Amino acid sequence: MFEDLGPNTKAALIGLGITNCALATYLVAQGVTVVGFDQKNAAELGESILNLRALGVELVLGPQSFSQSLEGFDYVFVTPGIRPDIPLVAQAAETGAIVTNEIDLLLHKTPSIVVGITGSSGKTTTTSLVGHILAKAGKAVLVGGNIGEPLIQRLPEMTSDSYLVLELSSFQLMSTRRSPQISLITNITPNHLDYHTDMDEYIQAKSRIFVFQNQDNAVVFNADDPTLKGFVGQVKSRVALFSTCQPVEQGAYVHKEILYSVTAGETQEIMPVNEIPLRGRHNVENVLAAATIAGLCGVRPEIVRTAVQEFRPVEHRLEFVREIAGVKYYNDSIATSPARAIAGVKAFQEPIILIAGGYDKKLPFDEFVAVLPNKVKYLLLVGDTAPAIAKLVESLPDGPDYSICTDLAEAVQRTRNQAAPGDIVLLSPACASFDQFPNYRERGRVFKRLVNLLPN
Repeated sequence: MFEDLGPNTKAALIGLGITNCALATYLVAQGVTVVGFDQKNAAELGESILNLRALGVELVLGPQSFSQSLEGFDYVFVTPGIRPDIPLVAQAAETGAIVTNEIDLLLHKTPSIVVGITGSSGKTTTTSLVGHILAKAGKAVLVGGNIGEPLIQRLPEMTSDSYLVLELSSFQLMSTRRSPQISLITNITPNHLDYHTDMDEYIQAKSRIFVFQNQDNAVVFNADDPTLKGFVGQVKSRVALFSTCQPVEQGAYVHKEILYSVTAGETQEIMPVNEIPLRGRHNVENVLAAATIAGLCGVRPEIVRTAVQEFRPVEHRLEFVREIAGVKYYNDSIATSPARAIAGVKAFQEPIILIAGGYDKKLPFDEFVAVLPNKVKYLLLVGDTAPAIAKLVESLPDGPDYSICTDLAEAVQRTRNQAAPGDIVLLSPACASFDQFPNYRERGRVFKRLVNLLPN
């Protein structure tokens, strides 16, 4: 597949965000005729349009762009976040076009050893940690996928001796036809049900990270996740596991607060849990997952230990912002689902002033609300989901007091009245940001800016 990409092929790019703009540069360099489609106009797309025009990419923009015909295109590359079965794309597939995306092309073209990481939560930290460990072991590593820059533009740097560590979302995996040589699923909980037709489709998208593997490849599962347990019998490749609850035959586990790795039947100590510099039990799972990958790549436990000790939290993931009069502020804007926010709340023993709420991804909040008693001292709700969360909190016999705020700025100001020395102020929204912000990163940066503006 993709062998025919060249002067005689024609490709459509559906959506002109960062990923497809980088892809356009690669395709044009191969001599492919490229046409870009986006429902935004040139002003809304901004400076990226200038580069596309300089490349000679034909542009079809505006609200009517998706009502065009894609007849005559050999490939249709759909950006993450747009479903690959929208009518425009489905009609192209019916006429023989190959519907795909940048990640699928990268998986087919790269000569590197690919480590692919997905899951409902923990994948960004785990991806970053795996990249850090492999680099510490002296390996040539590129980290990307759903984080950082699109790596299709770095293909010339990749060799058969280098490693490509990719965070992969369900959006990206839906259109792939190749799996990484080493794959990992951190966990499966409800997420992105505003995009996927149902939970089954979401799970099937995640499973594509290993379905194209062979017996020479390896897949890593969370042994404590009930959904992933069901995957073990489906795979063709070697299976490794990680667990916080039980020993495993291949992988990594915790016993009496010590992390161990098991490789080829040999068990070795990695490190005590209290040496992990990341807050929360969920980060113990992330370290176990990364250590399992490291073992599959031949990295010794002592290198894993040193790399973990040196690792620092990724931005927007339980990121310490500032302490004011004995109150510590943390940015956990990455918590775009209830499961992630639960992990964030459980990471602290101190009383919490929690800021939550945002865009509605059609996810249930019952389990999230159930952890608030005895953990959350006061709840500040923002965004579209605020009324629904408030209603569930009111149904609890011992739920925290709460306020509904007009925006994040008001919520941050109100923390001044609710927090006392020794408390934690935590932004862990349990929701996406799209009702008020373009993405969780911008929400987190605004939160940090607001906190840093507070007087001492």
